[in-house]
Amino acid sequence: MPDTDISMTAMLNEAREAPQVVARLLTNNAGLCRDLGERLRASPPPFAVTCARGSSDNAATFVKYLLEIHSGLVTASVGPSVTSVYEARPRMRDALFLAVSQSGRSPDILNLARAGRDDGALTVALVNDTSSPLASTCEVVLPLHAGPEKSVAATKSFIAALAAGLQLVAHWSQDRDLVAALDTLPDLLDKAAATDWSAALPVLSQADNLFVVGRGVGFAMAQEVALKLKETSGIHAEAMSAAELMHGPWTLAGEHFPVLVLSQRDETLSGVNDLVTKLNEQGVPVVVAGAAEGPASVMLPSVEDAHPYLAPLALIQSFYLLVNAIAQARGRNPDNPPRLRKVTETV
Repeated sequence: MPDTDISMTAMLNEAREAPQVVARLLTNNAGLCRDLGERLRASPPPFAVTCARGSSDNAATFVKYLLEIHSGLVTASVGPSVTSVYEARPRMRDALFLAVSQSGRSPDILNLARAGRDDGALTVALVNDTSSPLASTCEVVLPLHAGPEKSVAATKSFIAALAAGLQLVAHWSQDRDLVAALDTLPDLLDKAAATDWSAALPVLSQADNLFVVGRGVGFAMAQEVALKLKETSGIHAEAMSAAELMHGPWTLAGEHFPVLVLSQRDETLSGVNDLVTKLNEQGVPVVVAGAAEGPASVMLPSVEDAHPYLAPLALIQSFYLLVNAIAQARGRNPDNPPRLRKVTETV
């Protein structure tokens, strides 16, 4: 995104740090992921559990898709309130328990992590603050290496959590192609940060309601985009699977209810292309990012030839710069959204 008429914000600066954060993470966590991968191969878990809130939960969704598609491991997102409010104790013996958090301080996340460890799960924390209670609660810690993040809206820590999940899956599965692809990720993110998505600004900044569509490993990015549009820009954005949109919700879309489509070049692409065509035929304003083809109201440029598991990270990197501009175009400060704090401690 060009900087013309856009004030510098902590969110913008932190989003631009993501390539360096990921480079640091991949270097520092390689040994940890190799060791953890060896342990998981020696004693394969029967299933996996994820535990997170907010942007971290969107990152956990990405890891869930990776584990189920790439590794065939059934993965469930367990609501922390099961233990913190209802005082239930889910049976997690021998499972892989993944807690994702920037701060590592939310009581409900900690409560479920303790329950998992007490029941005999292998508890792993993907956490930015390694001095946090979550880091000391979990048996294994994969630091996010994002450094201080002052903006309320998480950016670099979210991308770091995605990269940490990718690195774990790559070493656990010993997928040499994916391990090699990870080496290209910092450069891919650099290119994505320099990609101009300003063509979407007129459509998205004027919308009060919109759908954000993704599918497969890209669905988590749709969730994250929708969350960021809500919290920084005051737009009622709803994440929707490309498969689910056609089951009724798309009747809401129209001239004043656009659709932002995120896509990657994998087995989901044909269906996403069909959706874009149908929306266009109905006169719905469509903004397309990624591998999907038009016709569309706006076709955004993207980094070409990215590994399909890495492509979603490039899309969210480009989007963070755009949403900073959307917020400011709507007269909002993305660093200080109304009624939000950096650390939300839910019980």
